[in-house]
Amino acid sequence: MHSWQLCFALVILSGSLSATTLAASPPVPITAPHLSLTTETAAPSSMLENGRVVGIATDKLRIVLERAGVTYDITLLPWKRAYTAALQQPNACVYSTTRTPERETLFKWIGPTDVGQWVLMGRADRNWRIASLDDARGLRIGTYHGDARDGYLKSRGFVTDAAPSEALNPPKLLQGRIDLWAASWRAGSDVLVKNGWDKEIVPVFVFNRIAVYLACNPAVPDALVKRLNAEFETIERDGTARAIERRYERRASSR
Repeated sequence: MHSWQLCFALVILSGSLSATTLAASPPVPITAPHLSLTTETAAPSSMLENGRVVGIATDKLRIVLERAGVTYDITLLPWKRAYTAALQQPNACVYSTTRTPERETLFKWIGPTDVGQWVLMGRADRNWRIASLDDARGLRIGTYHGDARDGYLKSRGFVTDAAPSEALNPPKLLQGRIDLWAASWRAGSDVLVKNGWDKEIVPVFVFNRIAVYLACNPAVPDALVKRLNAEFETIERDGTARAIERRYERRASSR
């Protein structure tokens, strides 16, 4: 064999071996960062039971993260601290976050994790006649600092009285310090029943219906956000999400 023929044969053999080696090598998995999730106490979406954070949005997120092979931790905080953590920490996400135009570029969005209603709540001993949001103009509406409902109402010229915590609004309402309370409500919520307020505080008017999300710091990789959104679509299609919702709705109705 001539020398040039020998060289040519070696090049072909070398290429064949390289192709075989590459084909046999398993794909390198994408390394996902550990995510630190923050949320507030807001039953039935997120609450503490037996030392563990549970709830409709929480249980959905646990399944989605575990299916995607992502490690995580969940911490309950006052809303403003929970929200600020997701803004400042590169591996942090916060839920349940309303997706507004003002927030759109601040986060990467996963979900929706749940749906709910914004409801004006009032004292049961008053004769309410509110057929539209405009009928509440001039009334003092209880909200809390950093919440989307507070910004929504203020931007439309309503009088709001923002508290440092959502839990302060029902007592303020009963004491007459506010006229209405702008609450985020969902089927399965047991806040009023648990506190003995269900006969004293009633829904007056639903002024918005919203979807809420897991809002992640912009440093969270796009590939991970895409993967988690795909898993949310899967649990909606296969009935897992609805099964979680029904479980908490049954719990609330049995109390």
